[in-house]
Amino acid sequence: MSEAERPSAEEIVLYEKDPATKVATITFNRPEYLNAPTSAARLRYADLLRGATVDDDVKVVVIRGVGEDLGSGADLPDFMEGDDDARLVELRVADDSVRYPPEGSYRHGATMGAWYANVAAGNRALQELKKISIVEAKGYCYGWHFYQAGDADLVISSDDALFGHPAFRYVGWGPRLWWWAETMGLRKFSEMLFTGRPFSAKEMYDCGFVNSVVPRDQLEAETQKYALACSKSRPTDTVAVQKTFLELYKQHKGEYFGSLLTGMVEGMLPLIQNDQANEVDLTEVTFGKGLNNVVKDNDLNFPPEWRLSRSGRAKP
Repeated sequence: MSEAERPSAEEIVLYEKDPATKVATITFNRPEYLNAPTSAARLRYADLLRGATVDDDVKVVVIRGVGEDLGSGADLPDFMEGDDDARLVELRVADDSVRYPPEGSYRHGATMGAWYANVAAGNRALQELKKISIVEAKGYCYGWHFYQAGDADLVISSDDALFGHPAFRYVGWGPRLWWWAETMGLRKFSEMLFTGRPFSAKEMYDCGFVNSVVPRDQLEAETQKYALACSKSRPTDTVAVQKTFLELYKQHKGEYFGSLLTGMVEGMLPLIQNDQANEVDLTEVTFGKGLNNVVKDNDLNFPPEWRLSRSGRAKP
């Protein structure tokens, strides 16, 4: 898919607010592509959250998706098709004299890994939001969308939701490793990381990651109940103080430290070697076949209940 064929950032990430209730809503609107954000959409998401932090009309931000899923992660083909100039655009470097680090260098990958630790990149933008954030999870909550669930203040989920990151099976890590370990608990997150299997909404509730699990047809009402309760509880100034306290607590727990560490780890990907020739890797051949197809093929190597895709889970 070419850049011209992709929807704009404004089409992918919708925003509305209700000054009467002080509830704003960010909606991922790309259901035909499992709500995958492009790089530009991620930047818009970060900008919207920065605006919501300042906006006196907003006390609560609800994050949801159109269609069956919250989302299955970022638009990786959009990222992989980008050249060094596209990287500089994402980094918001407008100086034509700046050269991106060359391919093969540690900095070629680590530069973007470090950028992803910056809230302006749109991966961990919820961490510095001084308003209450609520993620409404349903269907797939994978990859980048799993980042948002991990960073949100509250997560309300449908009972059919699946949580995880396909990258655990084709790379081995993701930008929010440290914080997932904190929010899920080390033992359960280790299981997700090493097996690559997705966890059900009930499992995520049991480990304390999810606040409420309801049938799909009750999800929006449940989210609305939480959003309105949060908006009516205390003044916006109080919320800002509460969020600052929680942000300091998270930094005491190493949230940003872990983000920087994962950025360094991601820069080491070119050094990783497969044990066997048939293992999934991130070579050009892999991406030539299409990452989605490779992940689906690899999915069949696991028990049905440990597969990532709904279609794969339905096969014997």
